Amino acid sequence: MDYKSDSRELLSHLSASDCNYEEWTLVGMALKQDGYSVDVWDEWSSHDRGRYHAGECEKKWRSFNGNANPVTSGTIFQIAVNHGWQPERGGYELDWDSPITEDGMVVDKNWIEDKDVHAPKEWHPGKELTKYLQALFEPGETVGYVTRSWKNDKGKYIPKDKGVYNKTAGQLIEELAKYGDDISYVVGDYDPEGGAWIRFNPLDGKGVNNENVTEFRYALVESDSMEIEKQNAILRELELPIAVLVYSGGKSLHAIVRIDAENYTEYRKRVDYLYKICEKNGMVIDTQNRNPSRLSRMPGCTRGDKTQYIVDCNLGKKNWNEWQDWIESVNDNLPDMEGLADEWDQMPDLAPALIEGVLREGHKMLIAGPSKAGKSFLLIELVVAIAEGKKWLNWQCRQGRVLYVNLELDRASCLHRFKDVYTAMGILPKNLQNIDIWNLRGKSVPMDKLAPKLIRRALKKNYISIIIDPIYKIITGDENNASEMGAFCNQFDLVCTELGCSVIYCHHHSKGAQGDKKAADRASGSGVFARDPDAVLDIIQLDTSKDLMQQQVNKGLCNVCKTFLDSHFGWTEELSQDDMLSSSKMIAYCENTLDTWQMNTLRKQLNDELAAVSTMTAWRIDGTLREFPKFEPVDAWFRYPIHYMDASGSLKDTEPETPVPVWQKMKERRAERAKAERAELLSQINTAYEGLEENGVAPLDKIAEQVVKSAETLKAYFGNGKKKRKEYCDVYELIYNKDENNKAYLKYINGTD
Repeated sequence: MDYKSDSRELLSHLSASDCNYEEWTLVGMALKQDGYSVDVWDEWSSHDRGRYHAGECEKKWRSFNGNANPVTSGTIFQIAVNHGWQPERGGYELDWDSPITEDGMVVDKNWIEDKDVHAPKEWHPGKELTKYLQALFEPGETVGYVTRSWKNDKGKYIPKDKGVYNKTAGQLIEELAKYGDDISYVVGDYDPEGGAWIRFNPLDGKGVNNENVTEFRYALVESDSMEIEKQNAILRELELPIAVLVYSGGKSLHAIVRIDAENYTEYRKRVDYLYKICEKNGMVIDTQNRNPSRLSRMPGCTRGDKTQYIVDCNLGKKNWNEWQDWIESVNDNLPDMEGLADEWDQMPDLAPALIEGVLREGHKMLIAGPSKAGKSFLLIELVVAIAEGKKWLNWQCRQGRVLYVNLELDRASCLHRFKDVYTAMGILPKNLQNIDIWNLRGKSVPMDKLAPKLIRRALKKNYISIIIDPIYKIITGDENNASEMGAFCNQFDLVCTELGCSVIYCHHHSKGAQGDKKAADRASGSGVFARDPDAVLDIIQLDTSKDLMQQQVNKGLCNVCKTFLDSHFGWTEELSQDDMLSSSKMIAYCENTLDTWQMNTLRKQLNDELAAVSTMTAWRIDGTLREFPKFEPVDAWFRYPIHYMDASGSLKDTEPETPVPVWQKMKERRAERAKAERAELLSQINTAYEGLEENGVAPLDKIAEQVVKSAETLKAYFGNGKKKRKEYCDVYELIYNKDENNKAYLKYINGTD
């Protein structure tokens, strides 16, 4: 049964009289969140005749205004389980933010043996309180306690005031040693019917609120809805790091648990974790005890006909970290070990290949390449190939349902790309129902948050593959940190395992030249990206020559002519096989054969083909595989919007592009800049010469004035008797008139002697 879809069904397994106030409130909040009316909550609450008051539900209902983390029917489910209900096998559908795995289970309260609690054989109140103080406090730390109480209308004794909070543990221990078992001389008189209370965390002596707590050292675990013996057994079985376990003199044990938090924020997180583990193991925790300034029962006092005493000290693990590691190790969800001999003769079937010779179903694949390599188009081509059961580049794909998680493109662009790719691949869209798209641009979250949401949405879709494009949008942590990237990639394992499908994702190359690197090492970031996937396909651009690109132009134009002639004209025997491989001869044949309208149409197609080929790029796809033998690198062309195989083998001997070093780029830029400056200077000289020339000669100093350069600079440019710059020598000659004290002139020679 899908319990989540019917909160009323859940309520039939939960009695209102078994719930405390907080649980009763949570039930109401969940019902309102799930769209039920207040009448459902009121009718269920009315069965608790001892506490039900007409109109109370409606009043409380109006205060439920929702929040960022809404309470849902999953909470009702958990409360019912905590009170002993066991759902039918198969469980229930998880909430949006529920954990995927059931962790924290250590004991089964229905099978654990009760553990008796024994009161001290001899009653020494002073020793009880001294032992408590020594276990929890340093001598100089301030202790808060309350001895005055009053009886409320339900007959329960509760603290009357804030009590005392100006004495240190050392002072109290010293006074207890002096007065012995009469602790009233130390802490003051208390009502023996109501008992007394003490705060388990040290204070600053200025108050008793959370902000007055100086060390967030301990938390209180209390449950008063189950037998004392059962509480004692579960607390011990859970190995909680209990500093002191106190019998309250009533219905519960008070476990003072080591938390050792650095601050209040960490304290809250650890207490939430602690209570969660306790609740999953059958304890209904009093969550009102969360606060670090909370009061607990003071050992050494009487409470009616019973005493408040220490049951035990220093139970379970030594500290919080040791306990938390133990809890997580108990619930590691790892499979049992198995002997090879048991499986030798009956080996399990291998998962079928999703991409023949490259990837199996349920495995992971990374596609890495440089920016603008058309990786998204390549992945969309793969989606189409899987959906239609066609070839993807050089590999046959198994047909099935596939989810494309789009993290980068806006919705309209993404949908148009799919249609463009289908059209360019020449595949009829017969199986569009096999393709789902999850558009998350602007809404993506880190992978550790995305994975559970993805799993819950895809659980019943029967995908054989999920493609995530690209991962830089969802990376959790530093991509250069191996530990953090290991945890990140584990999320892909989780998706594969939970959904039984392959996960394929793409990532970008690191900076710098890639040609000398192994294919698996080109992806940016940690080496985890090379080691973690079952298959790594790497794309690297090839350095195509002008001759090679001219071949592609020629081939493309020939194909356009052939296609047009096939569609609009009958072939003759005038063209030889060689002619049909020459674009110039094909175009000339068309000009002589087609009418004006046909030729105009063909010219437009030829221009379109020329524009498309001019933007083509060549790529080599190499692979590192875990399940299959390594394949020979595959060469492909990318012609927007698809990649296609280099069937002719023209790219076989082409090498990857080698980026120009920065120093060389700077040198080339400086040379280009100098050349431009010289050309500009020559233009200025021409203009000045034309205005000053007489008999083919112009004074150099006058020209220098007009071009705003010194005569010496111009002499240097024109050689001054030394080797001359070619671009100047072809036009001018620098001469000296000895009769005028070697005065320099520019003579226009115009290439003549």
